[in-house]
Amino acid sequence: MGLTSKIVASGPGWMVRDSVCTAGPGDRPFEEVHDTVCIAAVVEGTFQYRTSNGRALLAPGGVILGNTGACFECGHEHTAGDRCLAFHFSPDRLETVLAEAPGVRRADFAIPSLPPLPALMPLLAAAEAARDEGDGAQLEELSLRVAGAVAATLSDSAKRPRSPTPRDARRVSDALRRIEAAAHEPLALTDLAHETATSPYHFLRTFRQVVGMTPHQFVLHTRLTRAAVRLRATDDPVSAIAFDAGFGDLSTFNRRFRRLMGCSPGAYRDGRQRAA
Repeated sequence: MGLTSKIVASGPGWMVRDSVCTAGPGDRPFEEVHDTVCIAAVVEGTFQYRTSNGRALLAPGGVILGNTGACFECGHEHTAGDRCLAFHFSPDRLETVLAEAPGVRRADFAIPSLPPLPALMPLLAAAEAARDEGDGAQLEELSLRVAGAVAATLSDSAKRPRSPTPRDARRVSDALRRIEAAAHEPLALTDLAHETATSPYHFLRTFRQVVGMTPHQFVLHTRLTRAAVRLRATDDPVSAIAFDAGFGDLSTFNRRFRRLMGCSPGAYRDGRQRAA
């Protein structure tokens, strides 16, 4: 099992790590311990996350939740490799964030993870771009904003995702990998279901129960996240970014981007320029 973990930014009570794992189905998972409070965003790949709070199938956009001292395992029973951007906090640091979040009554996580959520997309895309740019000051701000957004989500009584059966987990994992590799291409529900040897209805219901959104929503999530990272990291034309991400026309891209990210692509890019 190969795990490379690099600290990309840190300060008193917080740290951001870029972790790349190359483990595959032939590698046995081993027990690890969260040495800090951990909120880790999955950037690439899929894997199984198991902790005392439950188990979940993680995919790009999903978020691991780990309590200090909690044991956990990450398994790659279906496919190899993943990459995560992990935000670590000391308990004191996190408590200062939670104290500002209305409705939060506990400083530990009661569920193992969060599915990909539109509310977190702008922050996680910005964090990926800041990681690539080595912008430690921005990562400090983003780490606090991510913690606050997660706390706000949990205060709204986030539901625990259904634990998938081994067969469902493999089917959904295969579909997630297919979408991750070809999100820019047309991906019909019928074709995805056929590749997992299930009916479209069963595939749709299982995917939504496990991932927390429909296949179409996950495709859009993946396209928009990649577009947002590229907007932050490059000066490429918005139209080129939209078409490369898989959108057939610029107006559709602008409308969907504004709806899920809260601003236009140009305003999102301008936010980077103001921060610089």
